[in-house]
Amino acid sequence: MEKVRMGVIGLGNMGTTHAHNIAKGKIPGMELSAICDIAKGRREYASEHFPAVKVFEHAQDLFESGLVDAVVISVPHYDHPPLAVSAFAHGLHVLTEKPAGVYTKQVLQMNEAAKQSGKVFGIMYNQRTNPVYQKIKEMIESGQLGGLKRVTWIITDWYRPQAYHDSCTWRSTWKTEGGGTLINQNPHQLDLWQWMFGMPDKIMSFCSFGRYYDIEVEDDVTAYLQYDNGMTGVYITSTGEAPGTNRLEIACDMGQVIVEGNQILFKRNVESEREFNQRFTGIFGKPEWWRCEVLVNADGGQQHIGILKNFAQAILKGTPLLAPGEEGIRGLTISNAIHYSAWTHGWADLNHFPHEEFYSLLQEKIKNSKVVKKEIQRTTGTEGTY
Repeated sequence: MEKVRMGVIGLGNMGTTHAHNIAKGKIPGMELSAICDIAKGRREYASEHFPAVKVFEHAQDLFESGLVDAVVISVPHYDHPPLAVSAFAHGLHVLTEKPAGVYTKQVLQMNEAAKQSGKVFGIMYNQRTNPVYQKIKEMIESGQLGGLKRVTWIITDWYRPQAYHDSCTWRSTWKTEGGGTLINQNPHQLDLWQWMFGMPDKIMSFCSFGRYYDIEVEDDVTAYLQYDNGMTGVYITSTGEAPGTNRLEIACDMGQVIVEGNQILFKRNVESEREFNQRFTGIFGKPEWWRCEVLVNADGGQQHIGILKNFAQAILKGTPLLAPGEEGIRGLTISNAIHYSAWTHGWADLNHFPHEEFYSLLQEKIKNSKVVKKEIQRTTGTEGTY
């Protein structure tokens, strides 16, 4: 294979971006061969802007066309796993958009299908290309920070007005989106959390549902994460604050790391706090520290293009994936655990996560969703009374 023939499933915001990037030759070793969207308007857009590319209404027809070697799935969240499973069954490589899915049960099935297929499976965790987070991961794994004590990530600059939630019928409901800010805005950060710091063992969370907007899903979250090694974490996110904050703080034996404005500040202890504590005999005192600005390329990396390039090379040359699709379940498990803890008012055990129970609780949310109520009213002639 000299080039990967790529199909784009879903020509929304991200699918359109991927299609144009591939068609413009920005991805070496990849060509745009097919597009699929169930919306007539998007198919018309595809025919106009990509006249040499075959356009399909149904994904199954694309899978069976013989025109593609791989697909990128850019559709609403619930449909990621079933489309991926079907693509694997047709012998295709798969790159899925984030999140991996809405609930872990379906993602476990997708991962098993990927394993059985033997095909390349990636996920669009483009923030893994960001040099800032790559540097933090390197600093942790190299031992430069010593033991980690506490991680605090406040990310409240996701502000979205009510008009955003009203802009698409599938947004901000349990039935069609599967959640709020955790499933929409935060998958990248939840992935980065586990990618840099590992998976937590327990989570206790507090969520507000429709605190700032006329929506039924979460728009404000505070989660407390515990690790068996003693490290703790606090994750705070919201779509209802302006201008908001994006600040990551890492407290460690060797001092404190602060990531803000795509820059890294390391308040580096001259000696480990643990070693200082053992030898220091005074009543007051703390380790001497230096203010170190860690220089990295602040352009944010290649983002989506970088993941597509890596995916193409994984297929053509066996290059290791920067974001293997199987790892998508990790950030989703954190997201599901935050929901689970808020719904049950207790701890979520991530080592023994109750996949079936979470799925049942989600079905209850869906049954009482505004979308479901509107559908019932429509079929009974009572639409508008809700």
